[in-house]
Amino acid sequence: MLLLSVVFSGCSSKPTPQQAQAKKTDAVVQKDFQPVMDVRSVTEKTRQVYRRYCAQCHGVKGHGDGINAPYLVVPPRDHTKSDYLETRSDQQLFDVIKLGGLAVGRAPCMPAWEHTFENKTIRSLVNYIRELCDCKAL
Repeated sequence: MLLLSVVFSGCSSKPTPQQAQAKKTDAVVQKDFQPVMDVRSVTEKTRQVYRRYCAQCHGVKGHGDGINAPYLVVPPRDHTKSDYLETRSDQQLFDVIKLGGLAVGRAPCMPAWEHTFENKTIRSLVNYIRELCDCKAL
């Protein structure tokens, strides 16, 4: 129940102070992502982070069918569908994880994880999403 209240409180269409600040610093954020070509960057730890933080909405296997999904105004992205994800660069995926959906013009329910994860973890999550969709980065 607490989890649902946290998710719904984050579904406002108003930007949080952090998201508003993020829009001002977009030029800096563009340098945060450094592609990691080493497939070993998707470790069991990365999979555990995804299951703990992302699966609530995106589902354990990334199908967008997490326990919170039915209650969200905007359905969570299905990370197994390459047709959309192949149109997004690694930098774009990195930004939406780091800054949240609203900060990059996407779903307002997607929280910003910049204060939870280090850039290295976010890069690894981007690689894991690429693994789930079996798609290639742009």
